[in-house]
Amino acid sequence: MTGHAVVADPARQRALWRIREDAAGTATRMPDGTEAWPGWEDCAVPPARLGAYLRDFRALMADHGLRGAPYGHFGDGCVHVRIDFDLVGPAGVARFRRFSEAAADLVVSHGGSLSGEHGDGRARAELLPKMYGPEVIALFSDFKDLWDPDGGMNPGTLVRPDSIDSNLRFAALPASGSRAVDVEFTYPGDGGDFVAAVRRCVGVAKCRSSAAVKTGGSDVMCPSFRVTGEERHSTRGRARLLHEMLAGEVVTDGWRSQEVKGALDLCLSCKGCRSDCPVEVDMATYKAEFLHQHYRGRLRPRSHYAMGWIPVWLKIAARFARPVNFLGRLRSTAWLLKRIAGVAEERDMPELAPETFTRWWHTGDTNEGRPEAAGGPAPGPADGPSGGPASGARTVVLWPDTFTDHLSPEVGKAAVRVLRAAGLHVTVPPAAVCCGLTWVSTGQLDRARTVMRRTLDRLAPALDAGLPMVVLEPSCAAALRSDLPELIGTRDPRAARLAASVRTFAEALEEYAPGWQPPRLDRKAVGQTHCHQHAVLGDAADRRLRERAGLTGELTGGCCGLAGNFGFEAGHYEVSAACAEEALLPALRAAAPGAAVLADGFSCRTQIAQLADGTTARHLAEVLAEALPGPAPDVTPARPTGPARPTA
Repeated sequence: MTGHAVVADPARQRALWRIREDAAGTATRMPDGTEAWPGWEDCAVPPARLGAYLRDFRALMADHGLRGAPYGHFGDGCVHVRIDFDLVGPAGVARFRRFSEAAADLVVSHGGSLSGEHGDGRARAELLPKMYGPEVIALFSDFKDLWDPDGGMNPGTLVRPDSIDSNLRFAALPASGSRAVDVEFTYPGDGGDFVAAVRRCVGVAKCRSSAAVKTGGSDVMCPSFRVTGEERHSTRGRARLLHEMLAGEVVTDGWRSQEVKGALDLCLSCKGCRSDCPVEVDMATYKAEFLHQHYRGRLRPRSHYAMGWIPVWLKIAARFARPVNFLGRLRSTAWLLKRIAGVAEERDMPELAPETFTRWWHTGDTNEGRPEAAGGPAPGPADGPSGGPASGARTVVLWPDTFTDHLSPEVGKAAVRVLRAAGLHVTVPPAAVCCGLTWVSTGQLDRARTVMRRTLDRLAPALDAGLPMVVLEPSCAAALRSDLPELIGTRDPRAARLAASVRTFAEALEEYAPGWQPPRLDRKAVGQTHCHQHAVLGDAADRRLRERAGLTGELTGGCCGLAGNFGFEAGHYEVSAACAEEALLPALRAAAPGAAVLADGFSCRTQIAQLADGTTARHLAEVLAEALPGPAPDVTPARPTGPARPTA
């Protein structure tokens, strides 16, 4: 048919359906980011009058200096619209009243109804005399009084209604932009205003979906609600509690609120809402902010000191890796260590690598163990990140994140081999760097900012040279892309430059070695797409790389449930395991023999190792490196964090 097309691609189908599903929330933001609200909503006119009505309605909005995008069930003459009312300031509220009265007159003049699909309620009851006339409204009142003489049912809702501009949701909040709400993150999408950030939630409730995440599905939000089914564990429920905290009428103890803390406790900080919520509520950031404010000047849970500071502890423990691993295997000492660190008793403690990635990089003692074994020239220990090879190959900086460096150095070694096979010159920063993620996720934002600034100082030569940062751990890449610039802000322009330089492993290969053909694997792939990659980074390049390598099948959506420190913290194990059981574990059980089990995130690989009957998942770089021709570098992986039964 001319002008029509059938969309058969599942990814494009999901994108089109999302436009339909997210319209109610997406329309609450104008193209310039201005807030818009459903203060005038749900009117309907006879379909034959729709065109004339919409022309008059647009003219009316223009007369009042308002903007909005009408949508809805036009075939039935029913129109929804979000309008950029200022419902916070008194002048804006007064304009809202004037417009609503005029709009009601307009609907009536076209023979329409003020409520075409839903009820009148508090939003339009005051305007109903324009539609029905005072005599009919009086009959409504008499009828109600017969059955409810004491006026106890829905007072102020239909007859003798409250005014349309009373009891507005935002009246109790601090004034927009008020420094009374002094926060750490810059909230760039909301002008630095935490109140405006919390206002983003308009109750669309996409976060309350209880449908199971399917393999290849796109949604992550909201894993804790899917498990508990409780409103307070949905993104909407948490946003509402933060709203009440700011209003101070129901939740009266502000940042010290135990109610808010309890609701946020089961937030996995997966960042799924950042991408899946139609208005991009970022509950992971709000949680980090709340934890920072809640524990300011107070003792924190043991897990915050243990797992929040894990980059420091791992650096110290690396000198004693073998005895530390031995003690971790003993039941008595493992129990004591977990009690001290606030780790769930059900968890196995991850083991340290006998040799860190950075030590291997600088002091490899065999030809196979040295970086140059991957092919092509390699920088020596004295080379800074801005150094380049004589061959003129594109230089990339491989980011030695804490997890790769101390717990999975085999991932870093494999990435070096693949990147160099693709013709890239690989180097590493001259000193230890950290994205600050573990401090962010535990709400230790002052320390996170200090760590981030030190990293910016150490990367100054690479940033000045415009070198890309290849980050293998998706959570660290997401922290560098989003958390770092949103915490540092515009006070240090290097933050934005670092964020812009970050590339995932697949993105780096696609952008800087576009002609490279990966080895053909021609096998099925299963596993987990990291939730932070889904929410912040995107996985399109990964999908294309897997396709070019002949890895077929879809990875699981949703969240693996470990989510960094969350799944290790005492009291979270049951929820963590239930999240994994929703889609990831069933997909692994149903996998074809010989399928490659992929998980680029250390948390995802750990969750699989501990809950999937010893299944071993690997980073995509490892699978590709294994298939490259020639000798592989000497890689001695750390002992698995669960019973070992490799299937990939």
